[in-house]
Amino acid sequence: MSSNRIRRLKSLIPLIRVYPIIFFAFKWLLLSILIGVLVGSASALFLVSLDWATNWRESHFWIIALLPVAGFLIGCLYHYWGKDVEVGTNLLLENIHLPAKIIPLKMAPFVLIGTLVTHLFGGSAGREGTALQIGGSIADQFTNIFKLHPRERSLIIIAGIAAGFGSVFGTPLAGAIFGIEVLVIGKMRYNALIPALLASYIADITTSAWQVGHTHYHIALVPDISTLNVVYSILAGLLFGLCSALFVWLTHSIGSVFKSKIAFPPLRPLIGGAVVALAVFAMGTTRYIGLGIPVIVASFSEQLLPYDFALKIIFTAVTLGAAFKGGEVTPLFFIGATLGSALSYFIPLPTGLLAGMGFVAVFAGAANTPIACTVMAMELFGTSCGGYVAIACIVAYFVSGHRGIYGSQRIGRSKYFVNRRHEGKRLSDL
Repeated sequence: MSSNRIRRLKSLIPLIRVYPIIFFAFKWLLLSILIGVLVGSASALFLVSLDWATNWRESHFWIIALLPVAGFLIGCLYHYWGKDVEVGTNLLLENIHLPAKIIPLKMAPFVLIGTLVTHLFGGSAGREGTALQIGGSIADQFTNIFKLHPRERSLIIIAGIAAGFGSVFGTPLAGAIFGIEVLVIGKMRYNALIPALLASYIADITTSAWQVGHTHYHIALVPDISTLNVVYSILAGLLFGLCSALFVWLTHSIGSVFKSKIAFPPLRPLIGGAVVALAVFAMGTTRYIGLGIPVIVASFSEQLLPYDFALKIIFTAVTLGAAFKGGEVTPLFFIGATLGSALSYFIPLPTGLLAGMGFVAVFAGAANTPIACTVMAMELFGTSCGGYVAIACIVAYFVSGHRGIYGSQRIGRSKYFVNRRHEGKRLSDL
């Protein structure tokens, strides 16, 4: 072989090395656009429908009496036609860790219907679980269409999760980080960052293009960081972490009781719905059901009742423990924001700041996602609160221990060096 030919071949080596990067970027840009547009449009439909269900319920208080019937119908829907998608978000996480068969597309309409019915008739639930399941199930359909490798399949599900989270809350950067942080405690899938980031931003842009907005929150005053304020933030984070652990424990405990005592699954939401409906009528208020957005907004500007967070924990734990559909995150926002507002009675930090810290820190402790929650706070409230919310989220994350709202979440690295026997296990195994 001539020296000229050898030189020409060597000149192609840099191009050959670059080509996989170009191919990877082009392929995931295409997939992310498809996922983002579809999931963003689905999130827009979901948010508009959820607003309608909430407004109709608030205008027709009597409909809450039918919550047990609604629960029974949801239970029948999943018992007879949706057993393969009943575990919800945990099914997505399991398929990322151990790829199995393609997630059925019916997961999206089933969880959408189930969540809307839950909110219309007065259950206390959120919306992130619905968004994640819609995003993950839609994204996974491209696995067969594009003949993706199992390793690539995990990336596309992560992208769907990120797109659902980012578009339903209007926090695309937090959505991308959440998609890679929620999988394994102590480890992050950085190879999924590009698909997650692209899909999350495109989904958020799509939702906005449908002229669907998000709730705005405002922290009026953020004081300068000082040694004393750091101590106050650590104290608040400690309480937020304990609150996270309480919520997780109570929700799982109630769910376990329902499963062990009631053999026929559709009866569980029927009985749970009856308990919630009776409590609502006995108290004469809808304050602790649904999303509770007005209460969350109020917590940023005024000191609320010191027991608001506790009642929301109970209402949500019964609703979700009885197998109603929805999510945990918005109730966790309510719980954290109202707890933060109440803490301002004795922690000398601004009420709005403590509410914002609690808003994300309780979620960080329950979902084991302190980085995503810190970024989420800065996207929602502004960057000035970043130092405070980071302290609260990190402390809450460690205080909550090896427990969380997603049972299929795995422990990659123990939170504590002295206890590493749990590494590699799912939270549900502990």
